Amino acid sequence: MTKPPYPPAALRICDLAEDEQPREKLLARGPRALTDAEVLAILIRNGTQGTSALDLARRVLLSTGHDLHELARREVQDLTRISGIGKVKAMQLIAALELGRRREASLTRAAPTLSNSESCFRYLRPLLSDLYHEEFHLLCLNRANQLLGAHLISRGGTTGTVADAKTIFRTALQHGSVTSLVLAHNHPSGQTQPSSADIRLTRKLSRAARDLDMHVLDHLILAGQTYYSFADHQLLERSE
Repeated sequence: MTKPPYPPAALRICDLAEDEQPREKLLARGPRALTDAEVLAILIRNGTQGTSALDLARRVLLSTGHDLHELARREVQDLTRISGIGKVKAMQLIAALELGRRREASLTRAAPTLSNSESCFRYLRPLLSDLYHEEFHLLCLNRANQLLGAHLISRGGTTGTVADAKTIFRTALQHGSVTSLVLAHNHPSGQTQPSSADIRLTRKLSRAARDLDMHVLDHLILAGQTYYSFADHQLLERSE
């Protein structure tokens, strides 16, 4: 009886052509020449018995459907469920993704003039997009729509958070030249559509802001890489 052939040995990174090994490829052609898997392989550094760092990187990407935004939301306990990824490797990946998030946040803060929903979204995205719990934020702007201050008002669970009007306006009035407000919260569910409670709250705050000689410029709901703008959909309380 003929014996079945032995399975092929696992391919190691050192078995690849030199210009296809992630580190050598980065040195020769620059980081932008790397695939997502190759970038992750460099961060992972070492493989495990029978599995290369590149194969581990592919497993990580497969676990998120090759969605880097979803990968940025993963925590240590999520990544360590992947075979071959221990706590150290998981922390290396999370730290690298956090560094990227902070770079994006620093770029949006270099010119904080927030005159429309898109600019507000770009500013808020690093703060709210990757959270598994809900948060309510307040942006305070002057007459030229320049940012005076950004404030976390409340933090809740996966289904909601409390936005207290007294806290919001007490916070806003700390800025002497504040004239307009942008409200923002996230929906961890991934759905951007506002609830009836969201609409009632927004209109209540819009009316109250007018009594203090301010106005609510917009209310954004962020869900991942998308958002909903109350101003764009004409859902803000209008002045008489």
